[in-house]
Amino acid sequence: MLETDKKRELIIEGAIKRFTHFGINKTTMNEIADDLSVSKPSLYYYFPDKSSLILGVINKIFDDYFEILGKEKPSSSSLEDTLAGFIEVKHRFFQKYYMLHLSSGSNDASLNSEQLRNHVLQMKAKDVAFHSVIFQQAIDRGEVEVSDLNKITELYLESLAGITSLCVMHGNKELMPSKKDMKVMLEKQLNLSKIFIKGLKK
Repeated sequence: MLETDKKRELIIEGAIKRFTHFGINKTTMNEIADDLSVSKPSLYYYFPDKSSLILGVINKIFDDYFEILGKEKPSSSSLEDTLAGFIEVKHRFFQKYYMLHLSSGSNDASLNSEQLRNHVLQMKAKDVAFHSVIFQQAIDRGEVEVSDLNKITELYLESLAGITSLCVMHGNKELMPSKKDMKVMLEKQLNLSKIFIKGLKK
């Protein structure tokens, strides 16, 4: 069982390397098998199709993301400092997995499965729930005042995501955004977060 799990993780890591370099829609299962020097039957044993492999990759990325967020959550920090730390984490993930963003809107059927869409929605809901806890702690400390916690948390995360989307839309469709573009995006997100929190203060 442990050997099976290890093999599965190696395949996911190999897929992440190729996906983040070439993009999901430009990667085939055969190329991943060749990269890892594994037989195609072996690859399909662990992942019957590309959609299931993409799902495994998404799970891995989100697991890593939530694990790091959990470590970035000092109870003594202000809401502004805590959320700024989360933005830094999101920024690092955005840089590392930028090529995955280019696959959105692709005609690749493996990217448009109902299961995959539902899973991404579940992960977004988990992100909202995670941030809601942080907002609730700030409310309990008397730091901010919020009438509808879930709506405010969703609005906050969607606002940050909007800045990220603008970076993707305005960037080069084949290359990473420049360091300057990345820096500007991060600064905008940090500034938006400060303004957002200021509006919630009592």
